[in-house]
Amino acid sequence: MTPCQSNCKHNNPVSKSWRKRFFLPVTGLLSVLWILVRIIPKPSRAAYPCMKVAAPLASTFIAYTIGLLVSVFSIRKVKGTMHQRRYRLTAVFILLLIGSAGLMVFQPAQDMIAGQNETVKTFEDPLGPNQPIGEARGIHPGRVVWAYDPDATNENCNPNKSTDNYYLDKNTNQEAVDRMLAEAVLVLTGMPTHAEAWDAIFRYFNQNHDKGDVGYAAGEKIFIKINAVHAWTPRPDGSGTHTNVDTSPHAVLAMLKQLVNEAGVPQESIYIGDPYTHIFTHCHDHWRSVFPNIHYLDKNGLDGREAPTPSTKTLMYFSDKGDVIKEKTDKYYLEMENADYLLNIPAMKGHRWGGVTLFGKNFFGTNTRSGASHMHPALHREDYDKPLRGEYGMYRVFVDLLGHKDLGGKILIYYMDALWSCSYEHEPPVKFKTAPFNEDWTSSILLSQDPLAIESVCLDILQAEFPKTESEEPQNYWYANFPAVDDYLHQAADSQYWPEGLTYDPEDDGTPIASLGTHEHWNNETDQQYSRNLGSGEGIELVKLFETTGIQISRPEPGTFTLSEAYPNPFNPQTNIRFELGQNAYVIMEIFNIQGKKVRTLIDSEQTAGRHVAVWNGRDSGGQPAASGTYIYRLLVRGHGFEHIKSGEMILLR
Repeated sequence: MTPCQSNCKHNNPVSKSWRKRFFLPVTGLLSVLWILVRIIPKPSRAAYPCMKVAAPLASTFIAYTIGLLVSVFSIRKVKGTMHQRRYRLTAVFILLLIGSAGLMVFQPAQDMIAGQNETVKTFEDPLGPNQPIGEARGIHPGRVVWAYDPDATNENCNPNKSTDNYYLDKNTNQEAVDRMLAEAVLVLTGMPTHAEAWDAIFRYFNQNHDKGDVGYAAGEKIFIKINAVHAWTPRPDGSGTHTNVDTSPHAVLAMLKQLVNEAGVPQESIYIGDPYTHIFTHCHDHWRSVFPNIHYLDKNGLDGREAPTPSTKTLMYFSDKGDVIKEKTDKYYLEMENADYLLNIPAMKGHRWGGVTLFGKNFFGTNTRSGASHMHPALHREDYDKPLRGEYGMYRVFVDLLGHKDLGGKILIYYMDALWSCSYEHEPPVKFKTAPFNEDWTSSILLSQDPLAIESVCLDILQAEFPKTESEEPQNYWYANFPAVDDYLHQAADSQYWPEGLTYDPEDDGTPIASLGTHEHWNNETDQQYSRNLGSGEGIELVKLFETTGIQISRPEPGTFTLSEAYPNPFNPQTNIRFELGQNAYVIMEIFNIQGKKVRTLIDSEQTAGRHVAVWNGRDSGGQPAASGTYIYRLLVRGHGFEHIKSGEMILLR
């Protein structure tokens, strides 16, 4: 027998006996202490994976200790009562002894099994609804404007037919989409005109990027990242996947009209594309026919389009330092790197690996590699055969992408294309059952200056529409309800939710990212209210530019119009006055105080038939804040052979 065989501790039966005897109490005690030390100063750590491991051990230790103490107490009492011949009391203590023994034997085993086999099968936010975290961003902090118009899309469209694709002009009403975005821009900023609204948007961005209180300057460049994941060939008839949802050409054109015609950005200063795919011909032709001088980027520069230029400069340093994403860095394209502003226009849909594909996921298509598979390990799952990363407090690459100064940090305004939506990334559009859609296409756009607020609203919409049900096999429709799917929103909002020992610093310059915005979930899918709507917190404010029931309002006849009540009312700092014209007409919208003195003219121009919104920001014609009180809004509509006037009251509260 060798000395090691006879003397080594791992072969010593006495040593093994002592290890077995003390493993549970020592491990259990350490687990209890660990939980107390970690959770008391920071309760959010309860959702961390290490806490999920420690909890069963701690509960096992506590149950075992209680059972042991009660057993010792019961044995002593049994002896005493037997000696005193108090048999009924003896029976009580015997039952107590049996119960405590069962607690020692069965409960620890159950806790240990639960700790080993615990699986969360669907989403459950540990914070609950209307619990905002982070710091809201925007001229009106945390504001998300949701415009919905069922007339924007053709309800009879059949996207599963090769001849009736969703992106065709016959299936989307460009004028309706233009109007939706035009209204949303005014409501988002609270400005009465589009020129003032865009000036405010640029000034807000520049003030928050140390450029001063300045608007757009001539020569500044804008790069627009679309979602064209299916455009592996430039023509739809070549790929076979063109019926699946990508960014709508009509949503993009509406934004191009705003940038060029209202914000005053020269066409030559705009670059648009999805860098390592093509631009589909139907998109390119739709845009170039209106704006021929914009730079249209295509990975091969086909048909008069430009090929993007890969940069040699490393910009992204993934914050996990190689623990999850083995390729530690990424490079991007010069058109993005040299841009002064970015726009990121994704299509609202779920994602089979990432849970959702919104603004963060849309940046996967910006690196100079041949694909984005190197980032997949940092998604909710790397592939179908990989386990879900469904715990809170795990590294999430979306935080790096949204927080990088040259990616999410350059986004001027967050614009979500939700005209046609679906449950996962490789799917034609589907009709949504939930309100306001009610078995119709989503027909929406959303706008915000807060990246987390708008991602939160889109996530709530997708989660309400695609819950997990037992009958769905495989898991093709409930990706937005993956467990911990909003972990990246928690982490992007507040550093207390970051993984233990990890600092998000995607530029690797020693400066951790600050809060990127505010995140919360709505109160329920029926009311769809957030904390600022309820007056209960400083998180998200969702402003809807539609009837909450989703029931279509009858259109006014030619020569007539409808005027809606101001909303909100009472208000501070702004209210929205919506009206609809039955035909083109000259419109004057004015604000008067209760004494009849005119305070402000909001509109004095020719307007087209359809829906419109006038926004009053509570200021007079000189730009000074108006006093608290009751005001009258008056709408005059004048056309050939008719003139109508309607008015309403609203209350400004300072």
